[in-house]
Amino acid sequence: MDFFSIQKEGPIGILRLNRPPANAISTAVLEELSEAIDTVNADDSLKAIILHGEGRFFAAGADIKEFLEVKDGQEFSRMAYTGQTLFKRIEGMKKPVIAAIHGAALGGGLELAMACHLRVAAKDAKLGLPELTLGIIPGFAGSQRLPDLVGKAKAAEMMLTGEPMTGEEAEKIGLVNIACEAEDVFSTAMRLAEKVVEKSKVTIEMVMELLTYSERPTFQDGSKKEAELFGKAYDSHDGKEGIQAFIEKRKPNFQDK
Repeated sequence: MDFFSIQKEGPIGILRLNRPPANAISTAVLEELSEAIDTVNADDSLKAIILHGEGRFFAAGADIKEFLEVKDGQEFSRMAYTGQTLFKRIEGMKKPVIAAIHGAALGGGLELAMACHLRVAAKDAKLGLPELTLGIIPGFAGSQRLPDLVGKAKAAEMMLTGEPMTGEEAEKIGLVNIACEAEDVFSTAMRLAEKVVEKSKVTIEMVMELLTYSERPTFQDGSKKEAELFGKAYDSHDGKEGIQAFIEKRKPNFQDK
């Protein structure tokens, strides 16, 4: 694999994303992540997984340059469905996945972290869904998972303003489980994983199965609608303008159409 490496520390599997400089989430990254998930799922010796980013970031967002290659809104929607399906697989795993977040987890990066079962973040990490600043919306079910984690009002604030929060702030509202110093993120995630793998694999898998029943009935409908609107946002004037403005590093000129 070009972007992921898999390491084993006893019953703990470590997935590392390495796509410098920002670990941006691209179609190729999603394809490799799917392959990596298949690999760790098939390894019966593993009882917990840590997902970590190499370099400066966990995952600073989606690969916006790739958006320029998308033909139309329908293709954009299909991209969303692909990411949603993969993240749903992660969420449904019988091995708990711990996201170890440093630097930034923005847009698709935060959506990936939210699909994990536990999250450890650096106090100074930036977490947010800034898609509206680009004239688009979240596409990997972020609009559905965020309210479940932080409440509808806070989720609305985060998405509508596009403003990120720190890992320290995220811990206070339940978006992450633990906030710590940046240099301690991975070791803290390891200690958390070690506490998990001390337990019986039988009961770990039972709890993971039971957690899937906590999903609210409208989650899938909301995710499907998100993917549909993701495509419509891309087809809009402001969607095109926001993406182009990001590439050109300027403020977008939205015309509300």
